This record gives sequence, C-alpha cells and structure tokens, in this order.
Amino acid sequence: QMQLVESGGGLVQAGGSLRLSCAASGRPFADYSMAWYRQAPGKEREYVSAISWSGGNTNYIDSVKGRFTISRDNAKNTVHLQMNNLKPEDTAVYYCASHKWPRVFTTASTSYNSWGQGTQVTVSS
Repeated sequence: QMQLVESGGGLVQAGGSLRLSCAASGRPFADYSMAWYRQAPGKEREYVSAISWSGGNTNYIDSVKGRFTISRDNAKNTVHLQMNNLKPEDTAVYYCASHKWPRVFTTASTSYNSWGQGTQVTVSS
C-alpha cells in the first residue's frame, strides 16, 4: 500500500482558504489516481474529490464544486486540495487516499484505500 501523510489543515474563518497537501511514498505515485475524503464529527467518511494518475481528469462532489481544486505534482509525489470560500459545514478531518489499482480512474468511494492520518480543518462562522 501507499504511505500517505496529510498536512495543511487548521482553523479558518468562513470565507477563508486553506491548501491541503498529501505526501506519498511506497508505490509509483504517478501510476495511481488519488482522492480526498473528509469525516465530520458523528458522520461517516465522505468522498470529496479525485484526480486521475496523469492529472487530466478530476471529479468533485456538488457541495465543493467551484470552491475546491484538486491538483497533483507527480515529480514531487504530492497531491493538493485548494479550498476557497470555506464554510462551517466543511469542518472535518480530511484524508487523502490512493486508488486500489494503477492507471484506473473512478469516483466510487470504495475504489480508494491507503488512508493517511488525516488533517483537521475547522471553519468558524
């Protein structure tokens, strides 16, 4: 499995921005689609966004479209989530994950595993 370490979370006021990063190791990063998930207190983990192994395809859930941008740097084995116009309902622990299979891009939440430890994002109103 891929080892993943998230960073970049923090406390921000509504309307603010944060940029999450995820550093990967243990597998050929450039061969794997990556995704971001989040888990709010008392709720199940929720798929947020995904990017294909080449970066040419992306996907977002409706609630973050136009506010979040996923990107990757295959030379640095990192994936990012730029979050703008944050809302209190975005408060959650954010996790990155790698796809189970190389060179496959799907948006099904069950397609990804190899979770990191997560990074806390708190948006105050």
